[in-house]
Amino acid sequence: MDTYTVNKTDKSITIGFKNADSALITPLIDALNRDKSVALVRYIYQHPELSDAMLYVEVKTGRPEEVVKKASKSISTYFSTVKQ
Repeated sequence: MDTYTVNKTDKSITIGFKNADSALITPLIDALNRDKSVALVRYIYQHPELSDAMLYVEVKTGRPEEVVKKASKSISTYFSTVKQ
């Protein structure tokens, strides 16, 4: 799954996902929703052959890319503790 920035402002970021994997995006959305500095999280998924899935994150405070990095790190840490 490849990610790229679609749009970024001081208070929001839209991230695109090529070959989106909901098994990874769902925990990211959950972590973002638990963050008090996040105002809004939207997962935009249309027809997979016509457009990439996108994640829109708007923050109350802080920088949106830092909030996404923090959430990504928290789920990475969680999954790294899972034993096979």
